[in-house]
Amino acid sequence: MLRWLIGGGRESQGLAEKSPLQTIGEEQTRNPYTELLVLKAHHDIVRFLVQLDDYRFASAGDDGIVIVWNAQTGEKLVELNGHTQKITDIITFPNLESGEEKNQLILTASADRTVIISLNLREIWDCDTGRQVRRVSCFQSTVKCLTVLQRLDVWLSGGSDLCVWNRKLDLLCKTGHLSDTGISALVEIPKNCIAATVGKELIIFRLVTPAEGLPEWGVTEVKRLLDHQDNILSLANVNDSSFVTGSHIGELIVWDALDWTVQAYERNFWDPSPQLDTQQEIKLCQKPNDVSIHHFTCDEENVFAAVGRGLYVYNLPTKHVIACQKSAHDSSVLRIARLPNRQLISCSEDGSVRIWELREKQQLPAEPVPTGFFNMWGFGRVNKQASQPIKKQQENATTCSLELIGDLIGHSSSVEMFLYFEDHGLVTCSADNLIILWKDGERESGLRSLKLFQRLEENGNLYRAA
Repeated sequence: MLRWLIGGGRESQGLAEKSPLQTIGEEQTRNPYTELLVLKAHHDIVRFLVQLDDYRFASAGDDGIVIVWNAQTGEKLVELNGHTQKITDIITFPNLESGEEKNQLILTASADRTVIISLNLREIWDCDTGRQVRRVSCFQSTVKCLTVLQRLDVWLSGGSDLCVWNRKLDLLCKTGHLSDTGISALVEIPKNCIAATVGKELIIFRLVTPAEGLPEWGVTEVKRLLDHQDNILSLANVNDSSFVTGSHIGELIVWDALDWTVQAYERNFWDPSPQLDTQQEIKLCQKPNDVSIHHFTCDEENVFAAVGRGLYVYNLPTKHVIACQKSAHDSSVLRIARLPNRQLISCSEDGSVRIWELREKQQLPAEPVPTGFFNMWGFGRVNKQASQPIKKQQENATTCSLELIGDLIGHSSSVEMFLYFEDHGLVTCSADNLIILWKDGERESGLRSLKLFQRLEENGNLYRAA
Protein backbone atom coordinates (compact mmCIF):
# COMPACT_ATOMS: atom_id res chain seq x y z
CA MET A 1 0.00 0.00 0.00
CA LEU A 2 2.79 2.35 0.85
CA ARG A 3 5.66 0.50 -0.75
CA TRP A 4 6.88 3.61 -2.50
CA LEU A 5 7.40 5.14 0.95
CA ILE A 6 8.42 2.12 2.96
CA GLY A 7 11.07 -0.08 1.48
CA GLY A 8 14.04 1.71 0.03
CA GLY A 9 14.62 3.83 -2.99
CA ARG A 10 16.54 6.37 -0.93
CA GLU A 11 19.69 7.74 -2.46
CA SER A 12 22.83 8.31 -0.47
CA GLN A 13 23.13 11.92 0.61
CA GLY A 14 26.52 13.53 0.16
CA LEU A 15 28.64 10.39 0.27
CA ALA A 16 31.79 10.49 -1.79
CA GLU A 17 32.06 6.69 -1.85
CA LYS A 18 29.52 3.94 -2.20
CA SER A 19 28.03 3.34 1.24
CA PRO A 20 28.00 -0.17 2.72
CA LEU A 21 24.55 0.69 4.08
CA GLN A 22 22.42 -2.32 4.87
CA THR A 23 19.23 -2.33 2.81
CA ILE A 24 15.95 -4.19 2.92
CA GLY A 25 13.54 -5.10 0.14
CA GLU A 26 9.96 -4.07 -0.40
CA GLU A 27 8.54 -7.07 1.44
CA GLN A 28 9.36 -6.11 5.01
CA THR A 29 7.62 -9.03 6.68
CA ARG A 30 8.89 -8.15 10.19
CA ASN A 31 7.90 -4.47 9.89
CA PRO A 32 4.36 -3.87 11.14
CA TYR A 33 4.25 -0.13 10.31
CA THR A 34 2.67 -0.18 6.87
CA GLU A 35 0.26 2.74 7.28
CA LEU A 36 0.89 6.35 8.18
CA LEU A 37 -0.81 9.64 8.98
CA VAL A 38 0.94 12.91 8.15
CA LEU A 39 0.25 15.73 10.62
CA LYS A 40 0.74 19.31 9.43
CA ALA A 41 0.56 22.18 11.90
CA HIS A 42 4.10 23.43 12.53
CA HIS A 43 5.76 26.09 10.39
CA ASP A 44 9.39 25.24 11.12
CA ILE A 45 11.62 22.38 12.28
CA VAL A 46 9.88 20.07 14.77
CA ARG A 47 12.58 19.04 17.25
CA PHE A 48 10.77 17.66 20.29
CA LEU A 49 8.12 15.08 21.13
CA VAL A 50 6.96 14.30 24.66
CA GLN A 51 4.40 11.71 25.74
CA LEU A 52 1.64 13.00 28.01
CA ASP A 53 -0.32 9.79 28.63
CA ASP A 54 -1.36 6.61 26.83
CA TYR A 55 -2.97 8.44 23.93
CA ARG A 56 -1.65 12.03 23.84
CA PHE A 57 1.67 13.63 23.00
CA ALA A 58 3.01 17.15 22.50
CA SER A 59 5.29 18.47 19.79
CA ALA A 60 7.50 21.57 19.77
CA GLY A 61 10.15 23.16 17.63
CA ASP A 62 11.67 26.21 16.03
CA ASP A 63 8.34 27.96 15.38
CA GLY A 64 7.88 28.41 19.15
CA ILE A 65 4.55 26.56 19.15
CA VAL A 66 3.54 23.59 21.32
CA ILE A 67 0.81 21.35 19.92
CA VAL A 68 -0.99 18.54 21.75
CA TRP A 69 -2.11 15.61 19.56
CA ASN A 70 -4.21 12.49 19.82
CA ALA A 71 -1.84 9.62 19.03
CA GLN A 72 -4.67 7.31 17.99
CA THR A 73 -6.46 9.53 15.49
CA GLY A 74 -3.89 12.24 14.71
CA GLU A 75 -6.36 14.89 15.82
CA LYS A 76 -4.92 18.24 16.86
CA LEU A 77 -6.22 18.87 20.38
CA VAL A 78 -4.61 22.08 21.63
CA GLU A 79 -2.21 24.68 20.22
CA LEU A 80 -0.13 26.61 22.75
CA ASN A 81 1.18 29.96 21.53
CA GLY A 82 3.33 32.44 23.40
CA HIS A 83 6.94 31.89 22.46
CA THR A 84 8.42 34.07 19.75
CA GLN A 85 11.62 32.12 19.20
CA LYS A 86 12.56 28.46 18.95
CA ILE A 87 11.89 26.11 21.82
CA THR A 88 15.05 24.59 23.29
CA ASP A 89 13.55 21.92 25.55
CA ILE A 90 10.23 20.55 26.72
CA ILE A 91 9.28 18.34 29.68
CA THR A 92 6.14 17.43 31.62
CA PHE A 93 5.35 17.86 35.30
CA PRO A 94 2.38 16.13 37.02
CA ASN A 95 -0.34 18.63 37.90
CA LEU A 96 -1.25 17.50 41.43
CA GLU A 97 -3.69 20.37 41.93
CA SER A 98 -6.04 18.91 39.33
CA GLY A 99 -6.56 15.77 41.43
CA GLU A 100 -5.95 13.56 38.40
CA GLU A 101 -2.54 12.09 37.77
CA LYS A 102 -3.05 12.09 34.00
CA ASN A 103 -3.27 15.89 33.87
CA GLN A 104 0.20 17.23 33.25
CA LEU A 105 1.84 20.59 33.00
CA ILE A 106 4.08 21.20 30.00
CA LEU A 107 7.26 23.14 30.71
CA THR A 108 8.98 24.70 27.71
CA ALA A 109 12.22 26.64 27.44
CA SER A 110 12.71 29.08 24.60
CA ALA A 111 15.17 31.73 23.49
CA ASP A 112 12.71 34.60 22.90
CA ARG A 113 13.48 37.42 20.48
CA THR A 114 11.52 39.92 22.49
CA VAL A 115 14.52 40.12 24.86
CA ILE A 116 17.57 41.37 23.05
CA ILE A 117 20.08 40.22 25.64
CA SER A 118 19.09 36.62 24.92
CA LEU A 119 16.87 36.55 27.99
CA ASN A 120 15.29 33.12 28.10
CA LEU A 121 11.51 32.95 28.29
CA ARG A 122 9.90 30.06 30.16
CA GLU A 123 6.23 29.30 30.20
CA ILE A 124 4.15 26.59 31.83
CA TRP A 125 0.99 25.37 30.20
CA ASP A 126 -2.01 23.31 31.25
CA CYS A 127 -2.10 20.80 28.40
CA ASP A 128 -5.81 20.02 28.88
CA THR A 129 -7.08 23.55 28.34
CA GLY A 130 -4.14 25.25 26.68
CA ARG A 131 -4.21 27.81 29.46
CA GLN A 132 -0.98 29.61 30.23
CA VAL A 133 -0.44 29.19 33.97
CA ARG A 134 2.54 31.46 34.50
CA ARG A 135 5.56 32.89 32.76
CA VAL A 136 9.07 33.14 34.21
CA SER A 137 11.45 35.53 32.53
CA CYS A 138 14.23 36.14 35.01
CA PHE A 139 16.97 34.21 33.19
CA GLN A 140 20.11 35.95 32.04
CA SER A 141 20.91 33.44 29.29
CA THR A 142 19.27 30.78 27.16
CA VAL A 143 18.10 27.77 29.12
CA LYS A 144 19.21 24.69 27.20
CA CYS A 145 17.80 21.87 29.30
CA LEU A 146 15.11 21.02 31.84
CA THR A 147 14.60 18.08 34.15
CA VAL A 148 12.10 17.07 36.84
CA LEU A 149 13.02 15.50 40.18
CA GLN A 150 9.69 13.92 41.10
CA ARG A 151 11.01 12.49 44.35
CA LEU A 152 11.72 16.02 45.61
CA ASP A 153 8.79 17.59 43.72
CA VAL A 154 11.04 20.18 42.04
CA TRP A 155 12.30 20.90 38.54
CA LEU A 156 15.65 22.23 37.34
CA SER A 157 16.73 24.52 34.53
CA GLY A 158 20.22 24.52 33.08
CA GLY A 159 21.93 27.36 31.24
CA SER A 160 24.79 29.55 32.32
CA ASP A 161 23.67 28.63 35.85
CA LEU A 162 21.65 25.86 37.51
CA CYS A 163 18.30 26.86 39.05
CA VAL A 164 15.96 24.83 41.26
CA TRP A 165 12.21 25.56 41.21
CA ASN A 166 9.09 24.23 42.90
CA ARG A 167 5.81 23.58 41.10
CA LYS A 168 4.54 27.05 42.02
CA LEU A 169 7.48 28.46 40.04
CA ASP A 170 9.22 29.82 43.13
CA LEU A 171 13.00 29.94 42.71
CA LEU A 172 14.34 27.82 45.57
CA CYS A 173 18.07 28.21 44.91
CA LYS A 174 20.61 28.65 42.14
CA THR A 175 24.32 28.46 41.46
CA GLY A 176 26.53 31.32 40.40
CA HIS A 177 27.54 31.83 36.78
CA LEU A 178 29.13 28.58 35.59
CA SER A 179 30.11 29.12 31.99
CA ASP A 180 29.12 31.08 28.90
CA THR A 181 28.84 27.71 27.16
CA GLY A 182 26.06 26.72 29.54
CA ILE A 183 24.74 23.41 30.82
CA SER A 184 23.68 21.21 27.92
CA ALA A 185 22.27 18.17 29.78
CA LEU A 186 21.17 17.13 33.29
CA VAL A 187 20.49 13.79 34.98
CA GLU A 188 19.54 12.91 38.54
CA ILE A 189 21.92 10.61 40.43
CA PRO A 190 21.75 9.23 44.01
CA LYS A 191 22.22 11.19 47.24
CA ASN A 192 20.29 14.25 46.01
CA CYS A 193 22.96 14.88 43.38
CA ILE A 194 22.80 16.10 39.80
CA ALA A 195 25.25 15.44 36.96
CA ALA A 196 25.53 18.33 34.49
CA THR A 197 27.52 18.59 31.26
CA VAL A 198 29.26 21.89 30.48
CA GLY A 199 31.45 21.68 27.39
CA LYS A 200 33.96 18.91 28.04
CA GLU A 201 33.40 19.06 31.81
CA LEU A 202 31.07 16.96 33.92
CA ILE A 203 29.99 18.82 37.08
CA ILE A 204 28.40 17.13 40.10
CA PHE A 205 26.00 19.26 42.17
CA ARG A 206 24.31 18.37 45.44
CA LEU A 207 20.90 19.67 46.47
CA VAL A 208 20.45 20.55 50.12
CA THR A 209 16.83 20.28 51.21
CA PRO A 210 15.25 22.04 54.23
CA ALA A 211 14.76 18.61 55.83
CA GLU A 212 18.53 18.27 56.18
CA GLY A 213 18.72 20.82 59.00
CA LEU A 214 18.84 24.04 56.98
CA PRO A 215 15.92 26.47 56.75
CA GLU A 216 16.19 26.90 52.97
CA TRP A 217 17.10 24.98 49.84
CA GLY A 218 20.65 25.09 48.58
CA VAL A 219 22.75 23.79 45.69
CA THR A 220 26.51 23.34 45.89
CA GLU A 221 29.13 22.24 43.41
CA VAL A 222 30.78 19.07 44.67
CA LYS A 223 33.21 18.01 41.95
CA ARG A 224 34.38 18.73 38.40
CA LEU A 225 35.36 15.73 36.30
CA LEU A 226 37.74 16.49 33.45
CA ASP A 227 38.21 13.06 31.89
CA HIS A 228 36.73 13.95 28.49
CA GLN A 229 39.02 15.48 25.88
CA ASP A 230 36.21 17.07 23.84
CA ASN A 231 32.68 18.39 24.28
CA ILE A 232 30.18 16.01 25.86
CA LEU A 233 27.21 15.45 23.55
CA SER A 234 25.24 12.77 25.39
CA LEU A 235 24.41 11.90 28.99
CA ALA A 236 22.15 9.14 30.33
CA ASN A 237 21.44 7.06 33.41
CA VAL A 238 22.23 3.36 33.06
CA ASN A 239 20.90 2.08 36.39
CA ASP A 240 20.86 3.10 40.06
CA SER A 241 24.63 2.74 40.35
CA SER A 242 26.02 4.12 37.09
CA PHE A 243 25.54 6.65 34.29
CA VAL A 244 27.26 7.20 30.97
CA THR A 245 28.58 10.11 28.88
CA GLY A 246 29.69 10.35 25.26
CA SER A 247 31.76 13.00 23.49
CA HIS A 248 32.27 14.59 20.10
CA ILE A 249 35.39 12.50 19.40
CA GLY A 250 33.81 9.17 20.34
CA GLU A 251 34.78 8.82 23.99
CA LEU A 252 32.41 6.68 26.06
CA ILE A 253 32.80 6.88 29.84
CA VAL A 254 30.79 4.86 32.35
CA TRP A 255 30.68 6.54 35.77
CA ASP A 256 29.95 5.25 39.24
CA ALA A 257 26.84 7.16 40.34
CA LEU A 258 27.81 7.04 44.02
CA ASP A 259 31.46 8.14 44.09
CA TRP A 260 31.73 9.52 40.50
CA THR A 261 34.78 7.42 39.61
CA VAL A 262 35.35 6.01 36.12
CA GLN A 263 34.07 2.44 35.75
CA ALA A 264 34.98 2.13 32.08
CA TYR A 265 36.66 4.37 29.51
CA GLU A 266 36.45 3.54 25.83
CA ARG A 267 38.06 5.66 23.14
CA ASN A 268 38.03 3.35 20.13
CA PHE A 269 35.18 1.01 21.01
CA TRP A 270 33.51 1.94 17.71
CA ASP A 271 36.54 0.51 15.85
CA PRO A 272 37.32 -2.97 17.20
CA SER A 273 39.93 -3.61 14.50
CA PRO A 274 43.60 -3.95 15.55
CA GLN A 275 45.43 -0.74 16.36
CA LEU A 276 46.86 1.05 13.34
CA ASP A 277 49.86 3.27 13.06
CA THR A 278 49.48 7.02 13.51
CA GLN A 279 49.28 7.92 9.83
CA GLN A 280 46.62 5.31 9.11
CA GLU A 281 44.59 6.40 12.14
CA ILE A 282 44.67 10.05 11.06
CA LYS A 283 43.56 9.06 7.59
CA LEU A 284 40.61 7.06 8.91
CA CYS A 285 39.45 9.73 11.36
CA GLN A 286 39.39 12.79 9.14
CA LYS A 287 35.72 13.45 9.89
CA PRO A 288 35.06 13.83 13.64
CA ASN A 289 31.29 13.55 13.09
CA ASP A 290 31.79 9.94 12.03
CA VAL A 291 32.54 9.03 15.65
CA SER A 292 30.49 11.59 17.59
CA ILE A 293 28.23 9.95 20.18
CA HIS A 294 24.92 11.77 19.72
CA HIS A 295 22.60 9.74 21.92
CA PHE A 296 22.33 6.86 24.40
CA THR A 297 19.67 4.52 25.63
CA CYS A 298 20.36 1.84 28.23
CA ASP A 299 19.12 -1.23 30.00
CA GLU A 300 20.57 -2.83 33.12
CA GLU A 301 23.52 -4.40 31.28
CA ASN A 302 23.94 -2.63 27.94
CA VAL A 303 24.49 0.83 26.57
CA PHE A 304 22.99 1.37 23.10
CA ALA A 305 24.90 4.19 21.43
CA ALA A 306 24.31 6.27 18.30
CA VAL A 307 27.87 6.84 17.06
CA GLY A 308 28.35 8.74 13.83
CA ARG A 309 26.35 6.86 11.20
CA GLY A 310 26.37 3.65 13.22
CA LEU A 311 24.76 1.84 16.13
CA TYR A 312 26.71 0.05 18.86
CA VAL A 313 25.70 -2.17 21.76
CA TYR A 314 28.25 -1.90 24.57
CA ASN A 315 27.99 -4.57 27.26
CA LEU A 316 28.86 -3.27 30.73
CA PRO A 317 29.81 -6.55 32.49
CA THR A 318 32.26 -7.58 29.74
CA LYS A 319 33.21 -4.02 28.69
CA HIS A 320 33.01 -5.02 25.05
CA VAL A 321 30.89 -4.15 22.03
CA ILE A 322 28.61 -7.16 21.57
CA ALA A 323 26.87 -5.89 18.44
CA CYS A 324 27.36 -3.08 15.94
CA GLN A 325 26.13 -1.73 12.64
CA LYS A 326 28.82 0.71 11.49
CA SER A 327 26.73 2.09 8.61
CA ALA A 328 23.23 2.00 10.00
CA HIS A 329 22.22 5.18 8.13
CA ASP A 330 23.54 7.37 5.33
CA SER A 331 24.11 10.29 7.73
CA SER A 332 24.60 10.86 11.46
CA VAL A 333 22.25 8.94 13.76
CA LEU A 334 20.50 11.41 16.07
CA ARG A 335 18.43 9.11 18.29
CA ILE A 336 18.24 5.50 19.38
CA ALA A 337 15.69 3.75 21.60
CA ARG A 338 14.69 0.26 22.66
CA LEU A 339 11.46 -1.39 21.53
CA PRO A 340 9.89 -4.60 22.84
CA ASN A 341 11.15 -8.02 21.69
CA ARG A 342 14.87 -7.11 21.56
CA GLN A 343 14.28 -4.45 18.92
CA LEU A 344 15.83 -1.01 18.48
CA ILE A 345 14.73 2.07 16.57
CA SER A 346 17.00 4.78 15.18
CA CYS A 347 16.55 8.01 13.24
CA SER A 348 19.01 10.03 11.21
CA GLU A 349 19.84 13.25 9.44
CA ASP A 350 19.20 11.39 6.17
CA GLY A 351 15.45 11.44 6.90
CA SER A 352 15.07 7.73 7.62
CA VAL A 353 13.74 5.77 10.57
CA ARG A 354 14.99 2.20 10.86
CA ILE A 355 14.01 -0.74 13.06
CA TRP A 356 16.59 -3.33 14.12
CA GLU A 357 16.51 -6.66 15.88
CA LEU A 358 19.27 -7.73 18.25
CA ARG A 359 20.06 -11.37 17.53
CA GLU A 360 22.45 -13.86 19.08
CA LYS A 361 25.20 -15.08 16.80
CA GLN A 362 25.88 -18.78 16.51
CA GLN A 363 29.22 -19.40 18.17
CA LEU A 364 31.75 -21.40 16.19
CA PRO A 365 32.99 -24.58 17.91
CA ALA A 366 36.41 -24.38 19.53
CA GLU A 367 39.34 -25.70 17.51
CA PRO A 368 40.16 -29.25 18.68
CA VAL A 369 43.49 -29.79 20.40
CA PRO A 370 45.82 -31.97 18.27
CA THR A 371 46.46 -35.37 19.79
CA GLY A 372 48.25 -38.56 18.84
CA PHE A 373 51.73 -39.54 17.70
CA PHE A 374 52.62 -36.37 15.77
CA ASN A 375 51.64 -34.20 18.70
CA MET A 376 54.20 -35.95 20.89
CA TRP A 377 57.00 -34.53 18.71
CA GLY A 378 55.44 -31.12 18.27
CA PHE A 379 53.96 -31.76 14.81
CA GLY A 380 50.46 -30.29 14.55
CA ARG A 381 50.96 -28.03 17.55
CA VAL A 382 49.62 -24.59 16.83
CA ASN A 383 52.35 -21.99 16.93
CA LYS A 384 51.68 -19.83 19.99
CA GLN A 385 52.89 -16.59 18.41
CA ALA A 386 50.92 -17.20 15.21
CA SER A 387 47.75 -17.92 17.17
CA GLN A 388 47.81 -14.63 19.08
CA PRO A 389 46.24 -12.53 16.27
CA ILE A 390 43.49 -15.17 15.97
CA LYS A 391 42.90 -15.02 19.72
CA LYS A 392 42.79 -11.22 19.61
CA GLN A 393 40.33 -11.35 16.72
CA GLN A 394 38.08 -13.73 18.65
CA GLU A 395 38.12 -11.41 21.67
CA ASN A 396 37.12 -8.46 19.51
CA ALA A 397 34.43 -10.39 17.64
CA THR A 398 30.86 -9.39 18.42
CA THR A 399 28.54 -12.00 19.93
CA CYS A 400 25.30 -10.47 18.60
CA SER A 401 24.17 -8.83 15.39
CA LEU A 402 21.82 -5.98 14.52
CA GLU A 403 19.55 -7.06 11.68
CA LEU A 404 17.50 -4.50 9.77
CA ILE A 405 13.80 -5.47 9.83
CA GLY A 406 12.12 -2.16 8.96
CA ASP A 407 12.90 0.97 6.95
CA LEU A 408 10.39 3.81 7.32
CA ILE A 409 10.82 6.36 4.57
CA GLY A 410 8.37 9.25 4.76
CA HIS A 411 10.26 12.35 5.83
CA SER A 412 12.16 14.49 3.36
CA SER A 413 14.64 15.92 5.88
CA SER A 414 16.41 15.12 9.14
CA VAL A 415 14.31 13.12 11.62
CA GLU A 416 14.88 14.76 14.99
CA MET A 417 13.00 12.52 17.43
CA PHE A 418 10.48 9.72 17.84
CA LEU A 419 8.03 8.27 20.37
CA TYR A 420 6.74 4.74 20.79
CA PHE A 421 3.15 4.05 21.84
CA GLU A 422 2.41 0.44 22.65
CA ASP A 423 -1.13 0.60 21.24
CA HIS A 424 -0.86 3.43 18.72
CA GLY A 425 2.43 2.89 16.90
CA LEU A 426 5.32 5.29 16.32
CA VAL A 427 5.48 9.07 16.12
CA THR A 428 8.32 10.87 14.32
CA CYS A 429 9.11 14.56 13.84
CA SER A 430 11.40 16.17 11.32
CA ALA A 431 13.11 19.24 9.91
CA ASP A 432 10.56 19.06 7.07
CA ASN A 433 8.04 20.57 9.59
CA LEU A 434 6.01 17.36 9.60
CA ILE A 435 4.95 14.80 12.18
CA ILE A 436 4.17 11.26 11.02
CA LEU A 437 2.14 8.63 12.87
CA TRP A 438 3.31 5.18 11.79
CA LYS A 439 0.54 2.62 12.29
CA ASP A 440 0.50 -1.17 12.52
CA GLY A 441 -1.33 -1.94 9.28
CA GLU A 442 -2.67 -5.33 10.35
CA ARG A 443 -3.95 -3.94 13.64
CA GLU A 444 -5.58 -0.91 11.99
CA SER A 445 -7.27 -3.14 9.40
CA GLY A 446 -8.68 -5.28 12.19
CA LEU A 447 -9.98 -2.24 14.05
CA ARG A 448 -11.70 -0.93 10.89
CA SER A 449 -13.36 -4.29 10.32
CA LEU A 450 -14.51 -4.40 13.94
CA LYS A 451 -16.03 -0.91 13.68
CA LEU A 452 -17.79 -1.87 10.47
CA PHE A 453 -19.39 -4.93 12.06
CA GLN A 454 -20.40 -2.88 15.10
CA ARG A 455 -22.14 -0.31 12.89
CA LEU A 456 -23.92 -3.00 10.90
CA GLU A 457 -25.05 -4.64 14.12
CA GLU A 458 -26.28 -1.35 15.53
CA ASN A 459 -28.27 -0.66 12.37
CA GLY A 460 -29.70 -4.18 12.32
CA ASN A 461 -28.09 -4.86 8.96
CA LEU A 462 -25.55 -7.41 10.06
CA TYR A 463 -27.52 -10.51 9.18
CA ARG A 464 -28.89 -8.97 6.00
CA ALA A 465 -25.34 -8.11 4.93
CA ALA A 466 -24.28 -11.67 5.72
